[in-house]
Amino acid sequence: MTTATTTELRRDKRVIVYAWIALTASTLVAWRLTPGHTDASGLDTGLITGVVVLGLIKCRLIIRYFMEVRHAPLWLRITTDAWLAVIWIALLAIYLY
Repeated sequence: MTTATTTELRRDKRVIVYAWIALTASTLVAWRLTPGHTDASGLDTGLITGVVVLGLIKCRLIIRYFMEVRHAPLWLRITTDAWLAVIWIALLAIYLY
């Protein structure tokens, strides 16, 4: 192995660990925002939107960093991002309707 390859592997591992930390943190935030853990009596539109946006971010992190799409061709990265946007916007629209 060359030093460039070793450096890239080290950087990839570090990025995956950061992605895992972000996923764990966003899971904890979404869990704390659920109606059973807040003082709000009813469901707030902002709260629902926040949880859905956290879900979108989590899905994107999983697809990019744990399904190795970050090394895929540009067309595949754009397609997965567009697919996620359509799915999550539709989910939010259905839930808020």
